[in-house]
Amino acid sequence: MGEFVPKGTRWFDLPSPFLMKRGGCLNAAQLAYESWGSLNLARDNAVLIVTGLSPSAHAASHEANPEPGWWEAMLGPGKAIDTDRWFVICVNSLGSCRGSAGPASINPETGALYGLSFPELSIEDGARAAHALVRGLGIVQLDTLIGCSMGGMTALAYLLQFPGTARRHINICGAAHALPFSIAVRSLQREAIRLDPLWNEGEYTDERYPESGMRIARKLGVLTYRSALEWHGRFGRVRMDNELREDEPFGLEFQVESYLEGHAKRFVRAFDPNCYLYLSRSMDWFDTAEYGEGSVERGLSRIHGTQSLVIGISTDILFPVEQQEQIAEGLALGNNKVAFLAFPSPQGHDAFLVDFDRFDPAVRRFLAGEGLPASDPLD
Repeated sequence: MGEFVPKGTRWFDLPSPFLMKRGGCLNAAQLAYESWGSLNLARDNAVLIVTGLSPSAHAASHEANPEPGWWEAMLGPGKAIDTDRWFVICVNSLGSCRGSAGPASINPETGALYGLSFPELSIEDGARAAHALVRGLGIVQLDTLIGCSMGGMTALAYLLQFPGTARRHINICGAAHALPFSIAVRSLQREAIRLDPLWNEGEYTDERYPESGMRIARKLGVLTYRSALEWHGRFGRVRMDNELREDEPFGLEFQVESYLEGHAKRFVRAFDPNCYLYLSRSMDWFDTAEYGEGSVERGLSRIHGTQSLVIGISTDILFPVEQQEQIAEGLALGNNKVAFLAFPSPQGHDAFLVDFDRFDPAVRRFLAGEGLPASDPLD
């Protein structure tokens, strides 16, 4: 697990035993996190960021680790999430391989890796672990809870399980439940990993590692993270230079194929396959309808007293913008002040990682207390 953990990571000891939603428990488990800024005397300036499937807790650079983080442009002194004002915490998801307890970490009861003996993981488990960290830092109520992608699901689970623990909430490209298309894509990703003979029922090693399965899973994911509009604009039908093409039947020929291959190769050894399986499945299982007698909207309406900004991307095919609109409408049914923004970004689901010209002003204004954005307000 160690090779996946960024410098400067800190650890929080989760309550032991830590009971899991679908059964089983964790003992002596830890949650990885990083923080920026200072907690004020009133302890009311805390912002918690919960992440998508693969990011670490290293959202931005800091003294202990000057390497740029995955949200470097949004987080720091004077930035949209201003660490001169806010005490910002970013947690690595429970079940991940970037420092938190998960299939790739050591089971303290056996001294061996958990592997598939790790208990079944739910989004709610990740939310409860994050809440335990917040309370462990002496924070009773967050100023703002921010969730991106899978983190949008985690943020909703946090608010449903711990009412009144966040005054405000920003949900970016999130979902109140998984749609059939998203489930199908993630099912294919998991199948690619499991059908790789070297996965070996989760018992692989560095020497015998399911690299092919991980490559295919990552390529499938990247295809859904960006829009067809961007694929066309960036690559068109441009072919690779002849000297770069593979000299084999049906080898890589187009630049878009080369891009996917390079992206996949960089990811393959940077994320644990079993952790990928667990986190992927947790998204498929999440459904706020469980909290609303079979209705997503009624489930969301149980969240009260939280001002929310919900942002979606019109070109997102993985978490379609209709899902963010559903979140906003459900929260509004709970008499929350809510604003919904649909950005026409060509970057698709990953727009929040690259389209800062759109995201920066919206998040900056909301956190500065200048009120909800005027676009599509839902009162």
